[in-house]
Amino acid sequence: MAEVKLFGAWGSPYCCRIEVALKLKGVEYEFIDEDVHNKKSPSLLKYNPVHKKVPVLVHNGKPICESLVILEYIDETWEEGPSLLPKDPYERAMVRFWTKFLDEKCMPAMRKACLSRGEEQERAKEESTELLKFLEGTVSGKKFFGGDNIGMVDIVANFISYWFIIGQELVGLQVLTKEKFPKLGEWMDEYLNTIIIKENLPPKDKLTAMFQARFEAAATATATAAAAGGGGGGGGAPK
Repeated sequence: MAEVKLFGAWGSPYCCRIEVALKLKGVEYEFIDEDVHNKKSPSLLKYNPVHKKVPVLVHNGKPICESLVILEYIDETWEEGPSLLPKDPYERAMVRFWTKFLDEKCMPAMRKACLSRGEEQERAKEESTELLKFLEGTVSGKKFFGGDNIGMVDIVANFISYWFIIGQELVGLQVLTKEKFPKLGEWMDEYLNTIIIKENLPPKDKLTAMFQARFEAAATATATAAAAGGGGGGGGAPK
């Protein structure tokens, strides 16, 4: 049997993506939980010397890094189980477009909305709202982003349905609500109530405690920078 290891972090939406994909494909694997904020293991540094980050999938001793790359690798390597990407070249291109949109546009704006304060937070809330409108239109009329089954866009959008919802509740935001985005609300219900998704989400209380600690650290860093005359905002993002 092929040896499959996943170097990850229990609270990371990026790593959760990979676990969900492996479970959907029925691939057995060993999960190595990395303490990425304190001391990274020699194995992680060996397998991902460029970015030194999780997730890293190791298949028969060969490492694959970056979650979007790993998801495509899983889909192409294990044909068993549902396809994560469509076969049609145009549809595959659209999947790659929306996954990059989620990672490069949505996630930074939503992180900033949770972590910043004042005018910077207001700008991030407005940007997040505008980006969510695009996603609302994309999922409209479908059970999942790709149709009737969970696909790569759904898996990449996991942080919206779970991580961001927890984050906005903690800081008192009303950016993503079912009233404002009913189609996304329906998608979230479908996605989060799928058995394989439920079984692989981090515990809400544990994730909430981690976010609370990071939000407080970000607020302290902002206050310190302001007191020193540097303005500042943001801080480290939850991951």
